[in-house]
Amino acid sequence: MLRVLLIEDHQTVRDGLQMALTRQGHTVDAVATGEQGLAYLHEDACDVVLLDLMLPGMDGFEVCQRIRSLGDLPIIILTARNDDIDIVAGLEAGADDYVVKPVRARVLEARIRAVLRRAGGEIRRSGGEPVEQHGALTIDRAALVVRRNGVPVGLAPTELRLLLELSRAPGQVLSRQQLLKAVWEHGYLGDSRLVDACVQRLRAKIEDDSSKPVLVQTVRGFGYRFGPL
Repeated sequence: MLRVLLIEDHQTVRDGLQMALTRQGHTVDAVATGEQGLAYLHEDACDVVLLDLMLPGMDGFEVCQRIRSLGDLPIIILTARNDDIDIVAGLEAGADDYVVKPVRARVLEARIRAVLRRAGGEIRRSGGEPVEQHGALTIDRAALVVRRNGVPVGLAPTELRLLLELSRAPGQVLSRQQLLKAVWEHGYLGDSRLVDACVQRLRAKIEDDSSKPVLVQTVRGFGYRFGPL
């Protein structure tokens, strides 16, 4: 049984999702505003946050950023439109995944399970030396710790999985489809926005200059390659 925090201002949607997730055996705490959601998180714990983007007062983008600043709690954003701008902005704000309304309970349950598997540390470890040095970046695969210039880098679970997948074979180009399959699992094939937004967040944490990436390089028309070469 999971503890879910649902932040959704539309009462009909909120009640419907709360009922559907409760039927799945979860405990669902539902609030109508971002302010209420943040107040809840300061007092109680949960396993995953479902966050509507279009909220009154503090919008979902700011709420997402604030939740992410508190730690690695998995966040799935809910959006009423399959809109690139909104979805990418939500992912760049720190969300792990998104679902477009109207939400099908079975799809939502699968997305929740997937982000929790990533957060739970189910990460494949490669053979060979568990600690790797890539310029200023150190990757300890055994401990699942990343350091930059000796200082630990705080990566969300999805960011860590992406880095580990890219760095498995430096110099090898991995397509967005390959990364979607390895990091986000089979059901997510076809949506490169998840990869691109996560790459941007990862670069901001591990590159000297994220606008001129050296470690995670774009190979135009193909995907990404881990360097430095």
